[in-house]
Amino acid sequence: MSSATKKNAIPGRWTETLERRGDDAAIMGREGGVERTFGEIEEEAGRWAEKLGAWEPGTVVAMQAGNSPAWPALVLGAMRRGLIPLPLGRHMAKEELEAALETCGAGALVMCGESGLEVVELQAGRAADALEGCDFLKLTSGTTSRPRAIRFTAGQLAADCDNICETMGIGEEDLNFGVIPFSHSYGFSNLITPLICRGVRLVASEDRMPRAILNDLAQTGATVFPGMPVFFEKLAGMETTTVLPKLRLCISAGAPLPVRVGEAFSARFGLKIHTFYGSSECGGIGYDGAEGLKYEEGFVGQAMRHVEIVPEGEAGQIAVRSEAVACGYYPEPERETLGGGRFVPADLIRIEANGMYLTGRATDVINIAGRKLNPAEVELRLSQCPGVRQVVVFGVASALRNEEAVACVSGTASVEEVLRYARSVLSGWQVPKDVWVVDEVPVNERGKTSRRELAARYAGMRRLL
Repeated sequence: MSSATKKNAIPGRWTETLERRGDDAAIMGREGGVERTFGEIEEEAGRWAEKLGAWEPGTVVAMQAGNSPAWPALVLGAMRRGLIPLPLGRHMAKEELEAALETCGAGALVMCGESGLEVVELQAGRAADALEGCDFLKLTSGTTSRPRAIRFTAGQLAADCDNICETMGIGEEDLNFGVIPFSHSYGFSNLITPLICRGVRLVASEDRMPRAILNDLAQTGATVFPGMPVFFEKLAGMETTTVLPKLRLCISAGAPLPVRVGEAFSARFGLKIHTFYGSSECGGIGYDGAEGLKYEEGFVGQAMRHVEIVPEGEAGQIAVRSEAVACGYYPEPERETLGGGRFVPADLIRIEANGMYLTGRATDVINIAGRKLNPAEVELRLSQCPGVRQVVVFGVASALRNEEAVACVSGTASVEEVLRYARSVLSGWQVPKDVWVVDEVPVNERGKTSRRELAARYAGMRRLL
């Protein structure tokens, strides 16, 4: 056992899990069969440690493995070699993937090949001095178009796992339904580390068609479903009589949960969707643990266990303190935002007696002739317009007013109807200059909508007209 492994909390916690659950089923397939026992994960981890033995400790190993059941063993095998895992989405564009590998100086890439997962050696590999003491990297977007990574110790990952399981009441008797990306911070912290550190079983699935999700939830007997708003919206809209007698806990994260989606899902299945608010930099922040079927726009619950939240800087910003907060960014640190057990999200939060409300993002504020417009406020108003199903507001450049607001809308309402409604409920300067009607507001594989990407698409569309 290497010195790196002795200091790494993840293999240590795995040893405890293995002693308790060695012969038990750990990873289930979509049809309910056993994909891996805990003991088989241990054997597989040994094989991965051998495959990755050519790289020196401190080397970054990128992992583009989809939702393969090999994930726990892959992470354990790499960490036992003192390597630094870097999870990446399976369907990243070629340019995006190359930029991520270059930024993080990855020495190897584990990817899906014709016969399963294979290891590709990368010429750019290096063990960077700046990553000394780092056990894990998460990819995130930077302040520019270039990606950046977040540095974690294994202890910080384990702390986030404990905060999540203790706050949400998830234990060894549960079966997590894993269809959200394992490579994303949400999937890794709610599915992979609970299995490794606390022995929580999971179902490994990549079929995100609504019918498949519903059938698999029923067939596997999953008890916990970490999902995204888009999943719950599709399930609520299905014509089905499928019942889910084993499912007891539904969690939504990755994007704000609209009240209409929560109400529709609860009416159909009789289950509350519990909003989970977090960030890649610090893991879980807030959680709505209430059992009643009541929903409120923007409500993200109370602070999670072992997480401290305090007001920070400008009105609406907060600082998060916990043992799960990352070490910092890589390659360029931003110590005023992340470090020393403290993280300042870009989100704007309103704190009331019953909990926290997400009101927007400081970086999304639109500057209209010197007046600051929070797009989330406009979205809240326009979401009540008859015929509007989804709405996202973003800013575009304006020669006369610096920026103008544009509303991207899906539903049956026309441009004229949306603008007429906007003028009736908003101040004149807040009314969007244009309404862009689409069949469905686009989201990425994490269920998120990027205002910046929407603005770029809108600008490109306008140039073609």
